[in-house]
Amino acid sequence: MRDAADSLPDADYVVLGSRVALGLDGGFAVAVPSRLRLLEASGAVEPLLLSVDGQPPEAHAAQRQAFVDGGHLPDAARVRNLFDELVAGGEWLERVGEPGGRTPGVAYRTIMDAAARPIVSLPVFENDPEWHLRDAAVVVHAAGGDRALVGFRGLYIAWLEAIADERRGAAGDPDRLFIVVCESRQIGEALVDWDDPRVRIVHTVHNSHVPDPYDDPQAPVVGLWRRWLATLDRYDAVLWPTAAQRDEVADRFGDPGTFHVVPNTIELGATPPGAASRDPLRVVMLNRLAPQKRVDLAIRAWQRVAAAVPDARLDVYGDGPLMDELQRLIDEVGVAASVTLHGATADRDAIFDRSALFVTSTAFEGQGLSIAEALARGLPVVSFDARYGPREAIAGAGIVVPPGDVDAFADAIIDLLQDDARRAELASRARDAAAAFTPDAVRPALIAALRAAVDAPSRRV
Repeated sequence: MRDAADSLPDADYVVLGSRVALGLDGGFAVAVPSRLRLLEASGAVEPLLLSVDGQPPEAHAAQRQAFVDGGHLPDAARVRNLFDELVAGGEWLERVGEPGGRTPGVAYRTIMDAAARPIVSLPVFENDPEWHLRDAAVVVHAAGGDRALVGFRGLYIAWLEAIADERRGAAGDPDRLFIVVCESRQIGEALVDWDDPRVRIVHTVHNSHVPDPYDDPQAPVVGLWRRWLATLDRYDAVLWPTAAQRDEVADRFGDPGTFHVVPNTIELGATPPGAASRDPLRVVMLNRLAPQKRVDLAIRAWQRVAAAVPDARLDVYGDGPLMDELQRLIDEVGVAASVTLHGATADRDAIFDRSALFVTSTAFEGQGLSIAEALARGLPVVSFDARYGPREAIAGAGIVVPPGDVDAFADAIIDLLQDDARRAELASRARDAAAAFTPDAVRPALIAALRAAVDAPSRRV
């Protein structure tokens, strides 16, 4: 039997994001269900994955099935969506808010149920980055008359309270703790006034808070990050994916005593093949083709690589808005014979297993799951020393170069392609580096963070 200190406190657990969808949300959509599985492996009983995005129910059904089909979740019943449950109606909607109606002067859109009956009217704020914090009423069209909630945050809290009551009823314990692991800063901001002493809000971090050009931790923080950092002391625990980001935020903004380093997890998988079955001149990238990933710098670096190692190839896997632009750059700089954009793939491990080297030219990260996944398959890594993640993840199993230094990036690739012994030495460390991100390695940190949150009173009461 597992010792109490090795498992989560007895409570109900939900993981909450604004949207969590495979194929749309990159590594985030893999990291979030992984956290749900880790919660369950740590003792949480049937934790739920919740979202609040307003797509049609059929879109959510497809997303849920994709999680199950991809092995990310055990069954679709673990995933629930606010708007699906608004459309379905239910007794909880009869109890929320207070009698009232729309806020004058505010535009609204009305959500209908399957019988074309109005269920809820939502305020509309065009081009307003703080729409989720506005006080304009959300109006629930209940059978007993319209009821008003204070903004979207009132709606989110009412839904979560209904789920908490449902779980408490099933457990026969009206005082049972309800732990919300919040994966979205917008949602976190909306929950900071939820003052129920039976609730704990644990907030995760998925990306760098440092603004463009992404390498000055003292640069003025703007927009959503600025607002969210102002709420740091309202969360019962904050889970940082790297120690570097935790430390820099603590140094600049202060640690309210709730900071913990809890990386996102990967599965280590079976032992990868050795060098004999790999192509020693095959280099691979796997990431979204989006500005953050700066694949253009890797392509420009490849001009020097191709000149020094003419038979080397760079295979880039991933999809995104820059596909056509990057193909034009490949043609323009004359590396089309050795650089290929392959698009998205479902064969990640097979691709890694026949490659010699993984590279990433990212501008910033929260953690960089693809680095850990490549290390797990025995690949050494070359990366810019971006905030945050690459240096901690690589841990001696690759080379990090100064951010944006294209020549240094090219030189590191050339050196490893031309030095089989050095590449083999780094590859021999790769699995050990990746092991730091397995569920078994991360579980103690997660349990410690959640125990600390439960043992202290709610920070919002």
